[in-house]
Amino acid sequence: MLDNLDNLKNLKFELKDGYGIIYIDRVKQHNSLNLEVIAELKRLLLKLEEETLRALIITGSGDKAFIAGADIGEMKDLSMAEAREFSQEGHQLMQQIEEFPSPVIAAVNGFALGGGNEVMMACDLAIAEEGAIFGQPETGLGIMPGFGGTQRLARLVGERKAKYLLYTGDRIDAEQAEKIGLINKVVEDGSSLEEAEKLANKIAKQAPVAVKMTKEALNYGIDAGVDRGISFEINAFSLCFGTEDKEIGLEAFFKKESPEFKGK
Repeated sequence: MLDNLDNLKNLKFELKDGYGIIYIDRVKQHNSLNLEVIAELKRLLLKLEEETLRALIITGSGDKAFIAGADIGEMKDLSMAEAREFSQEGHQLMQQIEEFPSPVIAAVNGFALGGGNEVMMACDLAIAEEGAIFGQPETGLGIMPGFGGTQRLARLVGERKAKYLLYTGDRIDAEQAEKIGLINKVVEDGSSLEEAEKLANKIAKQAPVAVKMTKEALNYGIDAGVDRGISFEINAFSLCFGTEDKEIGLEAFFKKESPEFKGK
């Protein structure tokens, strides 16, 4: 059960019908990530893994930033050992997002820079407003991406584009981000959450076990390679045939009805 959420200082959570919404709620700090925010996100995601969510949305509070980056004030005086810990904590969070059982959608309502861009990339899908800005500006600060930016960006947009963005620290707008494959869709300012909820509802109508297995197979294959990925897919495909949802889905198909999946 989702209890003890009152102790969240930097996050808000809203449970909807079949999906949930996490708000990064540090408006004055442009929703930047510090160790406290990262720890709260990790705890919340662990709780949510126990729920029957069919999709999860991550967005920022306010209308200026999704997540403007890591908290520069906190990073300024980190020693090498402390920087390693900070990076490790961030990587663990990104992995939790990436491996969350249900699809995770980023509703990007403003700046998504540095750690914010890395959170967005760890999500399965991304809807961004016209005014959203993306980038990995770390090299201009004398550092480099520390939450997976050097790895996920190239996988999403290709090696050449990633190198350019990472080496120069250039920022790009939502139209450019969509063009290079960094995000899925650009929408009007103020409507990213609404569009993300439409997408979450669409996903929630699909068979939950099948969606979960599809996500696992996709993620596994990207890292393990095609041959191992195909082997994983064959096993996952066969497991779907032991679910109630398969019976419901195929029966509804022949009856020309909309299936109502149980997630079993």
